[in-house]
Amino acid sequence: MDYPIEFFSEEIDFSLKEPEQVADWIATVIKQHGQELGSLTYIFCSDDYLHKMNVEYLAHDTLTDIITFNTADEDGIIEGDVFISIDRVRDNASDAGTSFIDELHRVIIHGVLHLLGFKDKSEHDEALMRKEEDSSLSLRKF
Repeated sequence: MDYPIEFFSEEIDFSLKEPEQVADWIATVIKQHGQELGSLTYIFCSDDYLHKMNVEYLAHDTLTDIITFNTADEDGIIEGDVFISIDRVRDNASDAGTSFIDELHRVIIHGVLHLLGFKDKSEHDEALMRKEEDSSLSLRKF
């Protein structure tokens, strides 16, 4: 099925493997949460690119693996721009002892979960987010 999900790269040589399967998986997660997919844009980038965005838009002078911007105009519709640092994902995968692709998929769905309303600032919210990430990851069929 063709979903309104696009994948781009900025300042980094990266292309997502199996984008159709990833889009199908994302759409399944959104549907499971009773929401409707509007449109999503994923931008894979470098640490430097995302760091500049983090400083400019969020006033956070730190490296991060993901920044998610909700662009939805109405409740129940999931729309947004999700920026992911491939450099950070690689480092985090290595630190966690997991594969790059599993960590990338975790970060991809982390952005969707933010758009679905999940938070991760408190310990309690972070534990709920991790549980939802794991549940979402278990839905992958590729």
